[in-house]
Amino acid sequence: MSQTLTQDRDTVSDISVLDREQAQRNYTAVRAVTEALCRPLSAEDCLLQGITETSPPKWHLAHVSWFFETFLLHEYLPGYRPFNPRFRYLFNSYYEQLDGFHPRARRGLLSRPSLEEVYRYRGWVDEHMQTLMADAAPEQWPQIALRLAIGLNHEQQHQELILTDLKHNFWVNPLLPVYREELPVPQGRAAPLHWQEYPGGVQEIGYGGSGYAFDNERPRHRAYNGPWRLASRLLTNGEYLAFMDGGGYTRPELWLSDGWATVQRLGWKAPLYWLRQDGDWWQYTLGGLRPLNPDEPVCHVSYYEADACARWAGRRLPTEQEWEVAAADRPVAGNLRDTGLLHPGVADGSGLQQLYGDVWEWTASPYTAYPGYRPPAGALGEYNGKFMCNQQVLRGGSCVTPADHIRASYRNFFYPHDRWQFMGLRLAEDAE
Repeated sequence: MSQTLTQDRDTVSDISVLDREQAQRNYTAVRAVTEALCRPLSAEDCLLQGITETSPPKWHLAHVSWFFETFLLHEYLPGYRPFNPRFRYLFNSYYEQLDGFHPRARRGLLSRPSLEEVYRYRGWVDEHMQTLMADAAPEQWPQIALRLAIGLNHEQQHQELILTDLKHNFWVNPLLPVYREELPVPQGRAAPLHWQEYPGGVQEIGYGGSGYAFDNERPRHRAYNGPWRLASRLLTNGEYLAFMDGGGYTRPELWLSDGWATVQRLGWKAPLYWLRQDGDWWQYTLGGLRPLNPDEPVCHVSYYEADACARWAGRRLPTEQEWEVAAADRPVAGNLRDTGLLHPGVADGSGLQQLYGDVWEWTASPYTAYPGYRPPAGALGEYNGKFMCNQQVLRGGSCVTPADHIRASYRNFFYPHDRWQFMGLRLAEDAE
């Protein structure tokens, strides 16, 4: 991966470092990565929105700037004049306490502002953010530093979304455009699957460190796990093909009721981005259409599909606390965005593998608040807390997650029918 797409691991992780010059460097580094990700795209590419769940790259570029403008510049920079006052409505994502927002499903209809104007908007925000970071009053700096950390982590989330959304936006084009021709192709054979056993008991989960973490990762608390086993690696395409060949999409006894209804309604017969051509399976990637590699992790499956496949295998999905306990003493390393693959890789080592990167791992846990959780006051309290209903937790990051953005306690969440994100599964079972 080009140097322009990587950052030091400490760039946005530690809010206890309040040095202003470091904050300015961190800000500049993260903002540069976002623009580097969009550099291969045309202005037409940046307007695409294939489905309601995705957003155009142009909207992502503007929205992350809106975040800094709304929660930092308007609040803390005296005399700040917005680049365009109407952008406050146009690029608000979902914050109900901030005077409304443009409907999500219609983001792809915004031919104006132009991409050029959006980049000018970013420059305007960047210039004033540098002023704020340099000149803010000492008594305000701790709160500014905290909001800055939220903003930088928020932008990294949108860096990931730029790639996941773009993949789907290109997928609906019959030409199947390629994001980057030079992306490497994963090599190797998947290691045999074995089982890691854990004794269970009362164990602590949740973030308890001094660095940055989102509010939904706190507070740290105790949770009970029965003895369990965790698969040593992610489920592969070849293993998922066996589920399909075993009638997986035609056997209602394997599916949750809502999942079976979704399969029937949408006509699912394979993971998203799989194509059957001349009797062979192919997979669409950010590097173009490739023959399906049976040794790569299966990707772009919904919670419903992951759960049904686990049932077919006579196993289950892990809970989020099982996953976190297993990952707690493991280094954050793997096929994350910094490797440059931008596609799930092959697990060819030994021991517990692929905890971080490759694909977000569905868990059996609903996305709910931890005991003692309280959302932050004001509009920022809408960031995570109001979504704690009807969604499932995913863990571990993916091949398009920044390496300095993920940690063992990180909780991602999506609706159980979603699958355009880089989503896969790891099997688990009770040890008793």
